[in-house]
Amino acid sequence: MTEPVLAPGRRREVIRQSWSVGVANGTYGISFGALAVAAGLDVWQAQVLSLVLFTGGSQFAFVSIVGAGGVAAAPAAIAASSMLGIRNGLYGLQTSRLLGVSGLRRLAAAHVTLDESTAVAIAQPEPEARRLGFWQTGIAVFVLWNLSTLAGALLGNAFGDPRTLGLDAAAAAAFVALLWPRLRSRDAAATAVLAMFVALVTSPLLPAGMPVILAAGAAVAVGLRHPGRHEGPLEGRDGALPGADPLP
Repeated sequence: MTEPVLAPGRRREVIRQSWSVGVANGTYGISFGALAVAAGLDVWQAQVLSLVLFTGGSQFAFVSIVGAGGVAAAPAAIAASSMLGIRNGLYGLQTSRLLGVSGLRRLAAAHVTLDESTAVAIAQPEPEARRLGFWQTGIAVFVLWNLSTLAGALLGNAFGDPRTLGLDAAAAAAFVALLWPRLRSRDAAATAVLAMFVALVTSPLLPAGMPVILAAGAAVAVGLRHPGRHEGPLEGRDGALPGADPLP
């Protein structure tokens, strides 16, 4: 039995919602581009990170650690950014059932499986609207995030030495902005405090990047010890769009 085709008005509604989310989140790539340059990457290195890695939290973690520890911190930066990107793989377990794609389309879907594309997809009541919302949001964020990364990197270069503007410390502020909207429960707040404590205690003792990995490991340990108690990013109520990260 074939699924009913979306009415033109409903289709426009889903597309409008998808691109609204895409614009709100994709343009934040300007911050990443500027911070990547501040951390010592050139314009093209920043652009490749956005094209290939394409998950904001992981990208900010990478440039923050590389900026603090230089090339020697690259292995720790890769490990930390990989741990932060694991959640997208978990989203894929849900979106793969919604999309039902294979081959190259499955690879493309995996690349644009984000907080935003997943949230918009599962907020739709109709199967066709879910697929449309997923693809439109994923494409919107991908295009705008990469364009704004390029703009931010070029603007960052135009300012000269980023340390004169304080941009070398801005990655930490961006990370706080990423975390803050998620602290909606006592469990989440306690986990954040534990991770912060681990990072602060180990920072004077370990190379750059290692405290971030240990802090992330502490958070994972809490989640494994108390499964199902933490509010996930995809939990919406009454059909509302679930809260998503301000980053892809």
